[in-house]
Amino acid sequence: MDTGQGLLEGLDPEQRAAVVAPRGPVCVLAGAGTGKTRTITRRIAYLAHRGHVAPSQVLAVTFTARAAGEMRTRLRALGVHGVQARTFHAAALRQLRYFWPRVVDDEQWQLVEHKLRVVGQAAHRVGAPTNAEALRDLAGEIEWAKASLVTPDDYPAVTAKVHRETPLPAEQVVQVYATYEQLKNRARTLDFDDLLLHTAAALEEHTDVATEFRDRYRCFVVDEYQDVTPLQQRVLDAWLGNRDDLTVVGDANQTIYTFAGASPRWLLDFPRRFPEATVVRLERDYRSTPQVVELANKVIGAAHGRPAGSRLKLVGQRPGGAEPEFAEHDDEPAEAAAVAARIKDLLGAGVPASEIAVLFRVNAQSEVYEQALSDLGIPYQVRGGERFFVRPEVRQAMQALRAAAGTPPEGTLAEQVRTVLAPLGLSTERPPGGAMRERWESLHALVELAEELASTLEDMDLPRFGHELDIRAEAQHPPTVEGVTLASLHAAKGLEWDVVFLVGLVDGTLPIQHADGDDEAVEEERRLLYVGVTRAREHLFLSWALSRSPGGRRHRRRSRFLYHLIPDNHPAALPTRRQRDGALLSKNSLRNQAKRQCRVCGGPLVGTMAVKLGRCDHCPSNVDEELLLRLKEWRSERARQLKVPAYVVFTDATLTAIAEQRPADQAGLVAIPGIGAAKLDRYGADVIALVNGSSSPDPEGM
Repeated sequence: MDTGQGLLEGLDPEQRAAVVAPRGPVCVLAGAGTGKTRTITRRIAYLAHRGHVAPSQVLAVTFTARAAGEMRTRLRALGVHGVQARTFHAAALRQLRYFWPRVVDDEQWQLVEHKLRVVGQAAHRVGAPTNAEALRDLAGEIEWAKASLVTPDDYPAVTAKVHRETPLPAEQVVQVYATYEQLKNRARTLDFDDLLLHTAAALEEHTDVATEFRDRYRCFVVDEYQDVTPLQQRVLDAWLGNRDDLTVVGDANQTIYTFAGASPRWLLDFPRRFPEATVVRLERDYRSTPQVVELANKVIGAAHGRPAGSRLKLVGQRPGGAEPEFAEHDDEPAEAAAVAARIKDLLGAGVPASEIAVLFRVNAQSEVYEQALSDLGIPYQVRGGERFFVRPEVRQAMQALRAAAGTPPEGTLAEQVRTVLAPLGLSTERPPGGAMRERWESLHALVELAEELASTLEDMDLPRFGHELDIRAEAQHPPTVEGVTLASLHAAKGLEWDVVFLVGLVDGTLPIQHADGDDEAVEEERRLLYVGVTRAREHLFLSWALSRSPGGRRHRRRSRFLYHLIPDNHPAALPTRRQRDGALLSKNSLRNQAKRQCRVCGGPLVGTMAVKLGRCDHCPSNVDEELLLRLKEWRSERARQLKVPAYVVFTDATLTAIAEQRPADQAGLVAIPGIGAAKLDRYGADVIALVNGSSSPDPEGM
């Protein structure tokens, strides 16, 4: 395309508005499947074609090498070359290598090769556990602290303030953290978080470095902005200086990495930070059928405390399809066998294995599905396994393609690639299984990639194909391997398939058990389910099992997130009220039935949060927001006076229950779980005064 106007073809009105927005602050709130990558790459290309910015002056950052590689590929297809599209860490590494001699006046420090080994040495020195699981947890905790700009000295106070569960006592984590930093610095090495810290410091503390950098890069684009950490935002602020030529794209409904320090607040606060910003909402879903979109809207529509910037409601644009299916099974092996059988039917109907995914909450759930698929001879790949471009057969294939780049072309690009790879094991017939089958599938994936690129890029020949492979190998951007994908919900972020199975949907797994009692953690689990649902283009299957093993006790309950999703006339729908009473309430618990019934629908309450709030998870909240704010302000003051964390006074869940139920006297207050005699004596008068409208209870309490 040689004119900017041609870049607007095929865009909907909202996408077009984002593409043509003037240089300056632009915020694109992009729901799942709404074409955000298409929009931001067209925006970059439009600005370049119109002469508003040179491609080499654009720095576009995202969160995975795969996404950065896809962005570069799309920009090249649009005729835009020279844009730096990288992850935050890759961009920082490149800048740090360039500026290091000027900033440090010393030889370049290298990246630490074996981080866990250094963490292990630190743990050993301070007497902390050194088993593999403990070291992984400690390494993750150090990463969270550095991403959150939390120093060892600040760690105990910050973790107490945010109620973070630490892998070891906070004081012991501090010792490991501080010792790890000392060992790393003595060895003159950097970890990935140091890349960002040093890059920010170089720009903040060295005027000449900042001036040169800002002369080079004039326009910034940040994808998945809901996932930035405080450290990444600090780097972005350092890049920008006092400029505002920034386009951000994100969806607060897909914030699923707060455990790693991510926060959507910068996305949601963008219009306040930049009052002149152009804000565009993308809600037209081009990925999924209207049936899948409707279910996704129901999942996220039940979320509590959604800020205005996250209230995107997807509108399906595709033709109608099959309704999502729900299934309950006696045990996990039965659930896995049913899923595998359904996949076999889909494969027989012509659905490619690469267009089918089985998604679960935790990686440990993978094993039973691997076994079930193996039993039926169905190929699969576990996402997060060996990377495609480090496989020996792929490296050999790339060498062979480079060697053949100078030979006269015969046939299509795919035919040329097939000829080159035949001596390496790419036969016309797929081998029956084993290592030969895996080798064949890797080589065949390269042929399919050649076909794909030749169909989209007119000048794609064998030398350019070899160069494309080199670029993708650097970016770890593999082609799709033919096989059913098994992946965690977190690993599935940013991907999509024609058919998605969401499995193991039981309370204690989704939401995960340790989220219970923490409103924000439960809401993140809900967003995780939303991400899973929105991965499906055409077919969506949701299932759960009542026990772990055959013949085991059927004590599990389907996820609370499903209760308002299953149609009433569906075989897997909730049983009638009378059936529930008979199945869930024993004779000894009947006298407590009133306390265990939802005050909205009258059904039994399942889960600690439901009992505390006095209503089912799917029933609407009637929280008094003003009262809740007054309660939180009062709690903060009392906690300050008592010199204790705020949750010691009352948890967020308890305050929410009070703001919903508005107990007018002591009897109503103690009826709320979590408020016993001691808290009633200490805080009861204050809380009742607040509920009854007094904004100034006695600050000293009772």
